[in-house]
Amino acid sequence: MTVEIERRFLLADDSWRGEASAPRLLVQGYVSVEKERTVRVRIDGNKAWLTLKGYVSDITRSEFEYEIPLAHAREIFATMCPFCMEKRRYEIRVGGFVFEIDEYLGSNAPLALAEIELPSEDAAFPRPAWLGREITCDGRFTNAYLSRHPYAQWAAEQIQAV
Repeated sequence: MTVEIERRFLLADDSWRGEASAPRLLVQGYVSVEKERTVRVRIDGNKAWLTLKGYVSDITRSEFEYEIPLAHAREIFATMCPFCMEKRRYEIRVGGFVFEIDEYLGSNAPLALAEIELPSEDAAFPRPAWLGREITCDGRFTNAYLSRHPYAQWAAEQIQAV
């Protein structure tokens, strides 16, 4: 089994932009969006992947990812994905780690989050000044949740609680 160990954060400010790579547009569609399992199709440029994730803990998930033909991904989007989203992804290297900044588009704008993949749940990692409050254990900020409950539709009190 492969695993993904990931921590997620709100952004404290926009100072990360000066360090970030050029963005890539990611389009994601979800076939299944349950806590115990998600099945996702992602298009990144002219490549596509089918990803299955299983819940292990709030930080760790089992992950199986397979590149699929772009035409297959488009067909899956059109026929099997009731929940979709778009985002721009930037990368920033800090102290041997890569932070991915996702800037959500459409009904999830203006939300932007940082995530970092780690070798273990208790691994130490750098905390740049632009890294805000940790939201790893807040399920509202998972892509699967956001695909069904877009940020722009959250009640004002829900957003203020963030």
